[in-house]
Amino acid sequence: MRTQINHPLLYTEFENLSDKRALHSVSIYLPMDKKGKEQNEHLAQARLKSTIKQVHKTLETYALSTQEIKEYLLPLESLLTNLEIWRNPSDGLAIFLNKEGLHYYTFPIAFDTKIHVANHFYLSPLLPLYSDQGLYYLLELSQDYVKLYEASKYGLKDLYIDDFAPEQLEKAVGFDFRPKFVQFRSGQAPHGAGIFHGHGDGKDDEKKELITFFRALDKGVNKVINGKNSPLLLACVDSLFPLYKEANSYNNLYEKHIPGDSQYTDKKELHQASWALIADYFETKRKSKLKQFNDLYNTTKTSYVTEEIIPAAVNGKIDTLFLAKDMDIYGTYNKDSEHVNINSTKEPQNVSLSHMAALKTLRQKGNVFLMAPDEMPIKGAPFNALFRY
Repeated sequence: MRTQINHPLLYTEFENLSDKRALHSVSIYLPMDKKGKEQNEHLAQARLKSTIKQVHKTLETYALSTQEIKEYLLPLESLLTNLEIWRNPSDGLAIFLNKEGLHYYTFPIAFDTKIHVANHFYLSPLLPLYSDQGLYYLLELSQDYVKLYEASKYGLKDLYIDDFAPEQLEKAVGFDFRPKFVQFRSGQAPHGAGIFHGHGDGKDDEKKELITFFRALDKGVNKVINGKNSPLLLACVDSLFPLYKEANSYNNLYEKHIPGDSQYTDKKELHQASWALIADYFETKRKSKLKQFNDLYNTTKTSYVTEEIIPAAVNGKIDTLFLAKDMDIYGTYNKDSEHVNINSTKEPQNVSLSHMAALKTLRQKGNVFLMAPDEMPIKGAPFNALFRY
């Protein structure tokens, strides 16, 4: 068993979950009870118990025996008495079960109750973590302190960059760097602007060494982020920001930074400051893509037709997918013929085509926005797509 409490699920773990394929894969999403009365009356456990009964009934349609189902669901039953979960509840609980075992996570997201059984895990309720509510990276930076986080609206998660990059200037340029010529101190000037003390060449030498340090750090950042396109936000004194920009090769360094030396800042406060600074990025992007869709409506660059969108998603053609919340379309897709067959309900042999389109788009660096049905560009459709070409 594994659990993760009140942090964004790392995108790599999300990818791992999305890659898993096994018959009878169970996905459960539940709201949890944080208020005293509901928590004391064990309503969340009762809700899970009821959900397990529903999963049992669903698995009966897969021609499993009662004994096979009972044995398969034993890990779920064990959660009912897991005090770690219920004593310190978050807003929502996500549970994934297959033949390999059980994964469960608590999130600061109040999920609607959802049960899904298929040959894969159902991850659509987690999409806000990586789309409109923001997947970004936060880099704390000074001469002798470096931390890289994966972040979202909901929190920070340490990515442990020390395995891939130097954590201090000395480790990048050697122990003979030039403090005797120049000293650089943070927090000595207004607005977190560092101050250089020294003369002429010494200051230039220090800047060169910082650039060397930042180039080594940049290589490590790119290794850890590994080809993603989410914005990278820096927390550093003002004078370091332009030097890091000069060394940077990552394609989405955010234009603003959090000023000051953040090493001793409370991480909850740091997260709040980072989200306050970068939230507009995601809202602006969503509005821009909505406008682009509306401007290109009635052209070959947009579609709301399921039979067009599914092959496009599989083939990496979608730039942006607008997905209507709780409007799953079920069916099957033949990749060779690109034929889409739509069913009216979830059946043992079919899948959520909405979920398929969302994951294929996200995994191929497209944008996915989970929206209320009445906020969709084309209302009444389960998804709308803006194509790359």
